[in-house]
Amino acid sequence: MPLCVFPKCFIPSFQGGGPYTVEWWIRAMATDVDVDGVELYGPVLPESLPALRALGGLARELGLQIPMYCHTPDFTQPDAAERRLEVERQKRAIETCRELGISYCRVLSGQRRPELDWNTGLDLAAACINELIPCARDAGVCLILENHYKDGHWHYPEFAQKREHFRGLLARIPDSPHFGVNFDPSNALVAGDDPVDFLHEFLPRVRTMHASDRFLVSGTLEDLRRADAEGKAGYASFLRHGVIGEGLINYPAIFRALQSAGFKGWISIENGNDPEKGVVHMQKSAVFLRRLMKSHDLV
Repeated sequence: MPLCVFPKCFIPSFQGGGPYTVEWWIRAMATDVDVDGVELYGPVLPESLPALRALGGLARELGLQIPMYCHTPDFTQPDAAERRLEVERQKRAIETCRELGISYCRVLSGQRRPELDWNTGLDLAAACINELIPCARDAGVCLILENHYKDGHWHYPEFAQKREHFRGLLARIPDSPHFGVNFDPSNALVAGDDPVDFLHEFLPRVRTMHASDRFLVSGTLEDLRRADAEGKAGYASFLRHGVIGEGLINYPAIFRALQSAGFKGWISIENGNDPEKGVVHMQKSAVFLRRLMKSHDLV
């Protein structure tokens, strides 16, 4: 089972001209963290093709694969023209994957806007994703739908955040070798679902996994849901990403489920809020996950 890493705690620095760059991060992952690859995040990447190719070349030169590309579409835009823009942006993300040889490209449903009823929102998201699957096929890419929580610039959480709505969206998308699920256990927890039960239900369609762990610095999950309903941009200040294995997720149970299915896909580490400790924390997460892989015969 291969392991990669997502630059969660470094994204503000990448976007704001801080001391950490994408190039620095790739080098640090190659030298200081026990991973096989890196997951790229679209908004922090250069737009020019030569610069993208240079990043891909750097990763390969350092012995790292780039298996996953994290894109954040908003397919529940009520306006058809805005949805068309989101579809075109996703097509460009798929082309980036083709160019860099990336196998998996994330898709989402979109924001849970209060004016949208459930069936309408799920229909809008499914129509966009179904249109994109042939594009992914032509590019040799697999679209992966994440049980997402909330993007940093969104005002509302994911439309298909809860298990029943995620199920409803998947039911609208036919089985395809170019579509699957990216499972994130901590997002299931935040949605009020049991992460292990969630995984068992959708295991046949799970292609990749985000290994994330959450903790609350104050308040409760009910406080989080009240904050989410207010429609403020970004995460609630009291919800944090932590080192994998040190938060609220029962990772041994997660790995027993993966073992039962013979899962061999990519797992991507998503942890940390403090960039100064980011590399150290990513390595702690990698050590924890490698130990679980070995104990569950998933190496």
